[in-house]
Amino acid sequence: MIASVIAVEGGYVNHPADPGGETNMGITKQVAVANGYVGPMRTLPRGVAESIYYARYLVAPGYAALISIDAAVTEELFDTSVNMGASRPSAWFQRSTNALCGTTLTIDGRLGPGSIAAYQSCQAKLGAAPLCVATLGILDAWQSGEYARLIGANPKLQVFQKGWIANRIGNVDRRKCATVKA
Repeated sequence: MIASVIAVEGGYVNHPADPGGETNMGITKQVAVANGYVGPMRTLPRGVAESIYYARYLVAPGYAALISIDAAVTEELFDTSVNMGASRPSAWFQRSTNALCGTTLTIDGRLGPGSIAAYQSCQAKLGAAPLCVATLGILDAWQSGEYARLIGANPKLQVFQKGWIANRIGNVDRRKCATVKA
């Protein structure tokens, strides 16, 4: 999962239209510094990037607890959190669980035990694979809408739209849902 994101993110970039500024392997300078990195972004070691991805975008938002329950949805949440922060995809996960399952999760953008238990209950109700496919579709729809909103608010971001759509929407293979067990 982490290797896939690093492959999409690529190496060092300092694009003038990117509000994140300098990045390497998708890690912004601000995030690298906040995680103790003091060197130049051009030479950010892969191991440091992997550690940041694991701690900040998999464990901190609660996604690590979801891996054994639905690895495909976890991959989507992780990838989206790298691209736009964890609170958005976490809230979208909660909204999709409520919409698909009739649950009443509080939309707080934090994936905790209640959100995971509600999703597991929904797997038992709808079937793990169908829920996985539906959840991925809803998450992609929310993400597409967020890209449109971001570009509307900051037209300079239009330069990234093609890459966002090509690499971030529909990027988790739905066939992975067939391996999900309730």
